[in-house]
Amino acid sequence: MSTLPDLVFFAVLLVFAGALAGLLAGLLGIGGGAVLVPVFYQVFGYVGIDPAVIMHLAVGTSTAIIVPTSIRSFTAHRRRGAVDMDLLKGWILAVPLGAVLATAVASHASSEMLRLIFALIALMLAARMIFLSNRLHLGDDLPGEPARFAVGAVFGVISGLMGIGGGVLNNTFMTLYRRPIHQAVATSSGVGVLISIPALIGYVAAGWGEKGLPPLSTGFVNWIAFALIIPVAMVVTPMGARLAHAMSRRQLEFGFSAFLVVVSARFFWSLYG
Repeated sequence: MSTLPDLVFFAVLLVFAGALAGLLAGLLGIGGGAVLVPVFYQVFGYVGIDPAVIMHLAVGTSTAIIVPTSIRSFTAHRRRGAVDMDLLKGWILAVPLGAVLATAVASHASSEMLRLIFALIALMLAARMIFLSNRLHLGDDLPGEPARFAVGAVFGVISGLMGIGGGVLNNTFMTLYRRPIHQAVATSSGVGVLISIPALIGYVAAGWGEKGLPPLSTGFVNWIAFALIIPVAMVVTPMGARLAHAMSRRQLEFGFSAFLVVVSARFFWSLYG
């Protein structure tokens, strides 16, 4: 991807990817990482990027995009007083520690391993939303230490490996303990900040000097994708949000679950098809 036509084709594909990611993120009420990683995987593959680094690049670039979006979301939610700041303060070490550990694992993992991890976790999340939504509760309040620290660290590891902001995981965790979904969503924006900043640094370091990366990449982060996705997604996301308000919560859960199943199937096919 060294010629001008190649770069233009790459940019056009990313604009369409940003529109798709923004629409789905707005429709499904997620930060976009679970959408962006599989979309990046497809786009990077279309333009001939080395398969050995495609998944790493998809996860790292998705993580970079989560940084500004999660900070903006957290600021807005905090002004409304909806964030559980006590939970975030308890996770201020655990979540970043898990995210940094994830980047260390990713630096030694193959593209195939990262795809398998993403596919398996996506299937588990889909199964939870389809079969256990609003029907499973583990208690009336969040667990104390050291269980809470362990949960934060695990969320950091899983989110860092998948290139997501942890919203799906934290929403599930808090609602399992009967916290209101609006508080869970608001707090998840802060979790995204705790995950994305250290994970971004980790993916830049892990991919430093790696061969086969596209132009304007710093480690496993491609700044062309970053610059094009952010504005397009911000324009399109409200359209998806308006569509979401015309649907029931259960319809949205089934829609997101179906999306995760399709993504898992795509990754499994790439591994074993």
